[in-house]
Amino acid sequence: MEDENLLEFGIKRENEERRDGGCAVVFDPESQKYAVYINTKNGIYGLFGGGFNEGEDEKEGVLRELREESGLYDFLYIEKIDKVLTHYFNSNKEVNRVATAVCFLVILKSSDRKDPKLEEHEKFEFIFTEPKEIMNNWQSRNQNKDYDHWIYFLKKGTERAGKLGYDKKITE
Repeated sequence: MEDENLLEFGIKRENEERRDGGCAVVFDPESQKYAVYINTKNGIYGLFGGGFNEGEDEKEGVLRELREESGLYDFLYIEKIDKVLTHYFNSNKEVNRVATAVCFLVILKSSDRKDPKLEEHEKFEFIFTEPKEIMNNWQSRNQNKDYDHWIYFLKKGTERAGKLGYDKKITE
């Protein structure tokens, strides 16, 4: 099984639903900040992403979710960061999940946005912020290891944005 070769995050739970998908670490070179959402129900920050449709390519699935949830559409650079196996509680849908999750670094050409197309359960507010603020938000709520894969992806994404010369605050 492909999952056996992936890094594994989170805690296995009863009644996990399988839903493979992905997310994006989104960086704006102009503001030198990262785009995330705040879940207005619980204050948790999130990386834009979600489950893939039947037969959907990973990259296209992540970019579709990013466009739908954030309204961002003007991308300069896109690179796959990693793919992992994760166990987590999906606070948006209130279910235990197990998934292969892929993450892409997305560098914005501009921060122009169209109206997002949020689903009924997606109670999001869009923001640009610093990685430290995102990490603090997740670490303060991570007792059940639900955000370990996002923490891993954010660390790898910010490091890569720095190495590529986009994130000027990250030094090698």
